[in-house]
Amino acid sequence: MAGVGTLGPVVADASPKLPDISAQQLLANVQTAKVDGLSGTVHSSADLGLPALPGVTGGSDSASGQVTEFLSGEHTARVAFAAPDKARVSVLDNMAERVWTTDGKSAWAYDSGKREAVKLQVPEHKAGKPEKAPQSYNPQDVAKQFLDAIDPSTKVDVSGTEKVAGRDAYKLRLTPKTDKTTVGSVTLAVDSKTWVPLQVSVLPRTGKDPAVEIGFTQVSFAVPSASTFTFTPPKGVEVTQPKVPTTRPDVPKSIPSKPDAKPEKKPGTADGPTVLGEGWASVVMVKGVKLTGDGGPVDQFLASAQTVEGSWGKGKIVTSKMVNALITDDGRVFAGLVTPQTLQDAAAKAPR
Repeated sequence: MAGVGTLGPVVADASPKLPDISAQQLLANVQTAKVDGLSGTVHSSADLGLPALPGVTGGSDSASGQVTEFLSGEHTARVAFAAPDKARVSVLDNMAERVWTTDGKSAWAYDSGKREAVKLQVPEHKAGKPEKAPQSYNPQDVAKQFLDAIDPSTKVDVSGTEKVAGRDAYKLRLTPKTDKTTVGSVTLAVDSKTWVPLQVSVLPRTGKDPAVEIGFTQVSFAVPSASTFTFTPPKGVEVTQPKVPTTRPDVPKSIPSKPDAKPEKKPGTADGPTVLGEGWASVVMVKGVKLTGDGGPVDQFLASAQTVEGSWGKGKIVTSKMVNALITDDGRVFAGLVTPQTLQDAAAKAPR
């Protein structure tokens, strides 16, 4: 965290009734919260105002599909976690189910619609290092990514209390002071006993309805049994076992965040995005994006986008009420929860 933002007053009147707490103390409690396990049902909804991209189906069998899936519509998932390295996420889609689970020794990815399953043996790792689960369906991970954006340009206050999944929660509100971001505010509903974020609501700078909301509709903080994280494929399901990787597998993240440092990846390439800027003004850059130039669906889509140019070159700006992207003629893409001008400023300072 770059620094401590402006802290608001102690909450005075709220319902349900909870002891008064300062924003500084509540923030500290959230950042140090730790539970041995939990399980529950998570509901997410998103309306970022993204224009439809021709040729992109939003399927779940690719990283781009997982991103577009989370950035639109409503989704429900059953989740379970147990320290240090057990996790299970079951996403329910139109009478079908997709499961990702690991017991710390093996990991499974299963799609009931395709009747396919992939099994991986999880390599040894340092004790205490948790296995990563799909972050778009974990309110704690989504909350952390916004908490990491807190800097002196962030106002932090307690805006009241509410009931989430039948539990009493404080409302911790993060309000960016900078005009470089499209985020108006982020509110975390924080459990009053465990200090775990139960819900995250993101409001755009314009409008009163949340652009993104993800939270528990039911939750238990009892540690799930070991059998929760085992998986047996149904009869007739095709199972593949790819070659064991040398590092622990990660599930693609659906919310932009600072990537782990991995020296084998080249910064800015499709395999190694670069994060430019800090906090609310962070921009993700990817190099080597190929535009066909053959008049296909993507080119038709970009034809209607605004053309911009500057010291960084020439390109197209794709805008929405939350996510904006700059696609340059030399194959670079800059994207983030920032204004179009912030994208161009980042492009001007970015390495070629």
